[in-house]
Amino acid sequence: MAIKDVKSLEDLRKLRTPIVNPNKALRAKFTKMERLAIWITEHVGTMGFFNVIVLWTVIWLGWNMLAPKNLRFDPFPGFVLWLFISNMIQIFLMPLIMIGQNLQGRHAEIRAESDFEVNVKAEREIETILAHLENQNELILQILNRLDVKGKAQ
Repeated sequence: MAIKDVKSLEDLRKLRTPIVNPNKALRAKFTKMERLAIWITEHVGTMGFFNVIVLWTVIWLGWNMLAPKNLRFDPFPGFVLWLFISNMIQIFLMPLIMIGQNLQGRHAEIRAESDFEVNVKAEREIETILAHLENQNELILQILNRLDVKGKAQ
């Protein structure tokens, strides 16, 4: 049924489908791994995570440069273990962040589709209301014309 075919509120009600919250619908479809990827994506891009990495780096490098030689476990200037761990974190985080971003992008597309559907429904309802208002205007003008004709006849 096209918008122009909507003649009454009943026709409009037939077109109406229940509005679904796309956020809840999509979250319900996520697997545990997808939830993990989104969680990591949302938390890695924060100042808190940045501060943890900076603090970990300062403590690690400071300890291995300033601690007594017999307590140092990753000798200066190479810091091979620190580099290895840092690279492993980067290698694991990059694909997880990309997966999370893809999932967030898909979510944004679904929200945009939902917004479009709501806008189309609103447009249908507005056009129906305008048609009813135009009809009411015509009826009011007819009534006023009849009253005017009766008033002139008397």
